[in-house]
Amino acid sequence: MKEYKVLNPALGFRNRIQKLEDFLNTHAREGWHVKSIVDNGHGSVFMIVFERDKNR
Repeated sequence: MKEYKVLNPALGFRNRIQKLEDFLNTHAREGWHVKSIVDNGHGSVFMIVFERDKNR
């Protein structure tokens, strides 16, 4: 069985790429895999959908 988490990362304007990488790596260490990244059409990340096995 899978479980999902949907988050809207607050990345700000400075060092956005590094902040996004850190955000993704933090969740990867907790066993989460990126399922989908949705942007707002203007190049900003709007939400990220993560997935992992529930019975891990």
